[in-house]
Amino acid sequence: MNILPARIYLASRSPRRRELLAQIGVAFDLLLFRGDIRHDPDVLEDTLQGEPPEAYVCRVARAKATHGARLAKERGLIMRPVLSADTTLDLDGEIIGKPRNVDDAVAILQRLSGRAHFVLTAVAVANEQRIEHALSVSEVRFRALQEEEILRYVRTGEPMDKAGAYGIQGRAAMFVEAIRGSHSGIVGLPLCETTLLLRQFGYPI
Repeated sequence: MNILPARIYLASRSPRRRELLAQIGVAFDLLLFRGDIRHDPDVLEDTLQGEPPEAYVCRVARAKATHGARLAKERGLIMRPVLSADTTLDLDGEIIGKPRNVDDAVAILQRLSGRAHFVLTAVAVANEQRIEHALSVSEVRFRALQEEEILRYVRTGEPMDKAGAYGIQGRAAMFVEAIRGSHSGIVGLPLCETTLLLRQFGYPI
């Protein structure tokens, strides 16, 4: 008897999340939303007035997973768990997302220089019946950065699609003095929490 291997849907365009799932042996198919997700009314990534970082990142991750499960059903796909995640920075209670442009990336890195901030990644898993989520919070401390190295880093283009304008798995690793928490969570998918969530949905991991 042939038994098909277990698979999930990943509702994310992030190559880093794909790499992390592959790292722990999770088989997945991409479930991409049509159009610009930032302006999709079903997955509103704009912050709400007075919304704290923890509530924001969990809300967005859950919205992506729920929307993904709904799309899978509408598209007539084989029903599997849908996994999504969202990452943001908390700097003194302020939500720091992806930079709007080069100048914004420079300004964000200037603010992070020589101090600590928190990286929050929420991961959510949904199917037709239910949704569950988990939150990973890690502390990252940057050494004092020189103005020229900030400009040089921004010119690489690496910061432009990343929350907080840096990727710890890339060149920005040289900025990091210390971390406390989940390295994979800082990259964009906390593997411990992800594993435990997938087990709740019957994925054999």
